[in-house]
Amino acid sequence: MAMKAKLDQGRLFPTDPAVRSVAEALYEQVAKLPIISPHGHVDPMLLVKNEPFANPAELFIYFDHYVTRILHSAGYDLSDLGKSANPDSRKAWKILCSNWHLLAGTSSGYWLTHEFATLFGILDTPSAENSEQLYDLISTELLEPRMLPRALFEKFKIEFLATTDDPCDDLQAHAQLAADKSFNGTVVPTFRPDLYLDPRNSNFAERVHRLLETCGGKSATYANYISALEQRRAFFIDHGAVSSDHGVYEPYTTVLSEAKASQYFDAAIAGELSEDLGREFAGHMLTQMARMSTEDGLVMTIHAGVYRNHNSETHAKFGPDTGHDIPVRAEFVNNLRPLLEEYGNHPNLKVILFSLDETTWGREIAPLAGFYPSVFIGAPWWFLDAPDSATRFREATTEIAGFYKGSGFIDDTRAFLSIPARHDMARRVDCAYLARLVCESRITMEQAEKIAHDLVVAVPKRAFNL
Repeated sequence: MAMKAKLDQGRLFPTDPAVRSVAEALYEQVAKLPIISPHGHVDPMLLVKNEPFANPAELFIYFDHYVTRILHSAGYDLSDLGKSANPDSRKAWKILCSNWHLLAGTSSGYWLTHEFATLFGILDTPSAENSEQLYDLISTELLEPRMLPRALFEKFKIEFLATTDDPCDDLQAHAQLAADKSFNGTVVPTFRPDLYLDPRNSNFAERVHRLLETCGGKSATYANYISALEQRRAFFIDHGAVSSDHGVYEPYTTVLSEAKASQYFDAAIAGELSEDLGREFAGHMLTQMARMSTEDGLVMTIHAGVYRNHNSETHAKFGPDTGHDIPVRAEFVNNLRPLLEEYGNHPNLKVILFSLDETTWGREIAPLAGFYPSVFIGAPWWFLDAPDSATRFREATTEIAGFYKGSGFIDDTRAFLSIPARHDMARRVDCAYLARLVCESRITMEQAEKIAHDLVVAVPKRAFNL
């Protein structure tokens, strides 16, 4: 087995020699820049505890629904892929290695190949025959001090990392990291209130009571509910939060009178609000989040176009985030108009729109960002954070809104070791796109160099007020 990684340095660059040469020159200038990760799902306790990763399967399979969904689609039970009380890590690992061909051409295959080569020196293609050897090699390497989470955080050059957190979280992990003088990174929470805003979610009333209890045990009135959300946002800001995140089926917004909102709230707490009126209340609350952002400055990210937990049997047995969230058609222009009518021109508001429906990139999101100062274009996300779709994203949005109304790349991952692979992919794709514009005499090399750098540093810092 080869022990020194030699990835093709020209991967993802155009095959035309002239364009490739420019892409390589641009990439060389941004390859080693620090990583800014303003939206993701890494558990902050990983960095607080700073303990060795348990085993290769836990690291690369159990919490990566990109991988588990592909293996499940081939007929493997999720209980054999880490979704059980006592998973067999070697069995899960052998399933992955034996089915490595299923990842060919996928973003997961690309990222894992990058991680195996750069972190463990693995060049051999995983297979049933070498699965045990690879498992033992990685397991041994994971015990080395250089593979501890904090050492990797430094090695990856992560300048800023945001997690995703429940509104009632005490944020002790973040407080511990902030107070730890031996940790030099910046890790901040993100306010994620979805389950507290939409009465159509299960246990909505229970969650609202928990929210109110967290804020001093106030009675369940609409006014107290709004006040509690504002208090928790302030608590998150005190712990470094820069954004609130909203994962919604549709980016529907509306504006209700306080009396009507209070009436719907009371019915929701009593479990008597209809599905249609639940949609109205949820749309009103998304607008309320924008109103609060104009006052406290949290950037608002909206991740739209997902049917969550599509398979009832899987959800009942294994819970959420197990690979069966499916993209749906999205619509932004009409759905967001009530919110933008109220606050779209407010100087304190920033709304970053992410869509799993790529037809909306050029038709709706880029035009909205091309007019409203408050609207920014979210990077390709989830199913779309892959080389070809990231290229389509640039082609769909740049001619309409330019390079500077974007969010910067968003890795949106729980898989900590994949963060540099994902950001490296984005830098390569952007350099390839810029190189084509240079070779077509549409921009100068000097412009391309500045844009390539800004896409990594200035653009995400501007979008998230860093």
